[in-house]
Amino acid sequence: MTHRTLPAPRILHQHDAFVGEGPVWDPRIGRVLWVDIPNSTLFSTDPVSGQTAVRHLARATGIVLPRASGGYVAAMQDGFYTLSDDGETELIAPVDADNPVTRLNDGEIDPQGRFWAGTMGWEAEPGAGALYRLDPGGTVTRMVEDITISNGLGWSPDGTTMYYVDTVTLRVDMFDFDPTSGDIANRREFVTIRHGGGRPDGLTVDSEGAVWVATWPGYGVHRYLPDGSLDAVIPLPVSNVSSIELGGPDLRDAFITTAWELLSEEEHAAQPLAGSLFHTRVEVAGKPRVPFAG
Repeated sequence: MTHRTLPAPRILHQHDAFVGEGPVWDPRIGRVLWVDIPNSTLFSTDPVSGQTAVRHLARATGIVLPRASGGYVAAMQDGFYTLSDDGETELIAPVDADNPVTRLNDGEIDPQGRFWAGTMGWEAEPGAGALYRLDPGGTVTRMVEDITISNGLGWSPDGTTMYYVDTVTLRVDMFDFDPTSGDIANRREFVTIRHGGGRPDGLTVDSEGAVWVATWPGYGVHRYLPDGSLDAVIPLPVSNVSSIELGGPDLRDAFITTAWELLSEEEHAAQPLAGSLFHTRVEVAGKPRVPFAG
């Protein structure tokens, strides 16, 4: 099956984020949030003009997500935190706080409002990370162990399948997901990225159940149908494509983060847009964002 090549995206906000990551559409304010993880920076970008507000945080931050009771919840380097609208942080629960090797990375909210996020080693030490679930009451449960680079998470439209990436495996895996308990089982391969297509990083699932996967260093975002076949590719002018979010008023705006980490001086010079936020329109809408229920 031959895949489609979709139109190249426009630059929404030009920046040199070392590790631009975690795009999240916040419908409450009509803006997309994203981070530069090691530089502890949170961006808030207007989806039309690209005007961007910048906030510096106290810790390396993998992702910031809306919270049902107001403000935000964040996966910071040593734990789960709340983040108020005026920038104040408060620890909800530590995660490997006594382990200087690891930090929290990417995360997502499941359909019932639980916050999932995983750790990785600062130097991507093999097997140093794990995947955790934060329940609304504040309990943290380790769900998957022996992870190297914990990355994208997403759920099928019916909420019974969870997709998950440990980047070094080159796979997007899938689990059976119990919506009531939040338990996962039957881990298996959904798709493996081969033939020089990069490694899977962040992902999102659209309303038709297709999985959009950012590829690092793959110069693009892949859309896989629920049967695992490659349907379409969004090409980008930079190699390190880190994540994608489907948002906007009709959930058809694709926001794509990128990075220049691991680029040589020559590669960085040849990719001056690495670290920028990109935008394009897609045919199929995403799913409405669920806030953290805690």
